[in-house]
Amino acid sequence: MVTFFDELVSHSAKHHAQRRALIYKNTQLTYDELEQQVAQIAKGLTQLGLNRHDRVAVFLPKLPETIVAMFATSRANGVFVPVNSVLKAPQVQHILNDCDVKVLVTSSDRVKALLPILDKCPALEHIIVIDKLPTFDVGSVNVQLWGALQTLPYAPIHRADNDMAAILYTSGSTGKPKGVVLSHRNLVAGAMSVAEYLENDQDDVLLALLPLSFDYGLSQVTTAFLRGASVVLMDYFLAGDVVKTIEKHQVTGLAAVPPLWQQLMKAKWPESATQQLRYFTNSGGAMPKVTLGKIRATFTNASPYLMYGLTEAFRSTYLHPDHVDQRHGSMGKAIPNAEVMVVREDGSECDADEPGELVHRGPHVSLGYWNDPAKTAERFKPVPAQLGGLVLQEMAVWSGDTVKRDKDGFLYFVGRKDEMIKTSGYRVSPMEVEEACYQGAEEIAEAVATGIQDLELGQAIVLLLVAKDEVEVDEKAILAKCKKAMPNFMHPKHVEFRLSLPRNPNGKVDRSLLNKEMKEKYQNV
Repeated sequence: MVTFFDELVSHSAKHHAQRRALIYKNTQLTYDELEQQVAQIAKGLTQLGLNRHDRVAVFLPKLPETIVAMFATSRANGVFVPVNSVLKAPQVQHILNDCDVKVLVTSSDRVKALLPILDKCPALEHIIVIDKLPTFDVGSVNVQLWGALQTLPYAPIHRADNDMAAILYTSGSTGKPKGVVLSHRNLVAGAMSVAEYLENDQDDVLLALLPLSFDYGLSQVTTAFLRGASVVLMDYFLAGDVVKTIEKHQVTGLAAVPPLWQQLMKAKWPESATQQLRYFTNSGGAMPKVTLGKIRATFTNASPYLMYGLTEAFRSTYLHPDHVDQRHGSMGKAIPNAEVMVVREDGSECDADEPGELVHRGPHVSLGYWNDPAKTAERFKPVPAQLGGLVLQEMAVWSGDTVKRDKDGFLYFVGRKDEMIKTSGYRVSPMEVEEACYQGAEEIAEAVATGIQDLELGQAIVLLLVAKDEVEVDEKAILAKCKKAMPNFMHPKHVEFRLSLPRNPNGKVDRSLLNKEMKEKYQNV
């Protein structure tokens, strides 16, 4: 019986002690070895003074230490915060400060990259480096070496499964990314639901390609550990490397987002790398029919699972492989142990084929947004009235996504209520791109980011810029500054300089008109 996040490791260590838990390049850890490392680092975190619900950020690529740090934080009763390894210092600073991170687990080269912002993170007390101690001054922060952490036995802790376990940062429609607070129950229930419909077992080998800061990426680890399966850790660089890794480790389960699938399908796939794959999954955007056809022709023994998920609810729907051919474009139905409703603005249930907002209820619904009651109240609201009769109000996630349900109960995505840009599997707020542009280029008077349909990226970012009066603009220099301040997935694909931008009667930039203009202009690009 698994109740808490860290028990995903200890449970499998009891039942699958000598089976492979983690594979990274030429390194392998059994569940017994992984459990020992988790216990050791958890004691080290306790020695540093980690208290209940203190936040520990993990800013690393996919390494065994990354996994150990997350589970050790949970074992020590802290809250782990996985930080996407491709983020730059300004985005990392926002996360560290937004949830008052006390401990940062990273590497010496990343500490050097973060030097400009460390003194701007007042809650940060300790940095744990996994490789070597820095030879440069890091200010008042205490720096510890991973392998030299002093350990202190810790007493069993009293906790409940609805306690905080993790904070995953996701972009919202406005402003900077916000932290979705996940409980132990959320993480374990999510693993159970996904493992059930994917029929994972101890013989599976799952390739973890996606960032662990994504709920979808983290799910590869939680579902594998729940069932005693193996996880191959890999950061994506070249499609050919993925082919070799899948062949070498005989991977049986592969998860990706549409842009990544399109890149993978450009590689050469020998039969020795494809025949053992049991299933593949897609989330983070609709799967183009042509791409799906190529994947199925490549992995002829693999069942396709097309899914839809929310960080706020871990995973919501999936389309069973039996229905993929007959229900093209469908998001499927609710995952096990969840209910998904389609409702009107007043909370009443929509009729068949009537568009409405997707609302998710069940144990996957997170605890809300970190330290942001206003945004939490917008998205987390009571279950619609048609499920009345409950003595206590139950909270559901109101997704902001418009969907419709056909007469057989299958869901179809219609669109979003907000202006989020979905690119390369990431949700990007236009304001994030615009703010980075303002900070990187003082010559810019106005910046507006919008998204256009793109075959490879899902959506590509278009950046519209207005220069300040009488200021000479060096386009290449401005873009170089912007790119330095933003991770690759936020870089604009198209940039336009304009003398002015259209405005609505209130004097604000008319984003809807710009979106329409850009759609028409770039539809054939």
